[in-house]
Amino acid sequence: MRQVSKALIELLQPVVTGLGYELVGIEWAADTRGQRILRVYIDVEGGVTVDDCEQVSQQISALLDVEDPIPGHYVLEVSSPGVDRPLFTLDHYRRFRGEEARVLLARPQDGQRRFRGVIEGVEDDRIRLKTRQGTVSLPFDEIEKARLVPDYQAIMKGQRR
Repeated sequence: MRQVSKALIELLQPVVTGLGYELVGIEWAADTRGQRILRVYIDVEGGVTVDDCEQVSQQISALLDVEDPIPGHYVLEVSSPGVDRPLFTLDHYRRFRGEEARVLLARPQDGQRRFRGVIEGVEDDRIRLKTRQGTVSLPFDEIEKARLVPDYQAIMKGQRR
């Protein structure tokens, strides 16, 4: 699925950036009935609106209809990254250094797949995360899913990341 996702990003990137948005990343999900969902995350200075999502969705949908890169049926969703922003690239980890994140590995490292801690940085292709147990170095290629942990106190005070 990583190869399909990588090819999709390469296909969608010019359309999304051409519309003036950042393509944060894509993920595959399934609804309660098992229907596949292609979720595309976009961002823009000042935040994403429903109209932004609709505009990008229309353009992406038209491109996917023409190129037809995904076999079978799926539902397209375009969304803002939200307060629990997903982390897809090494640059995301660099950008959000000092923020708390939850990370799920594809395979256990030292018997553990789930980690939560403050992003300390990136070394080569590894993410340094300061957890309660100490600092861990996680291989980027083994990360299945990662999200920032919202700082609700800062949000309530009107502070943004």
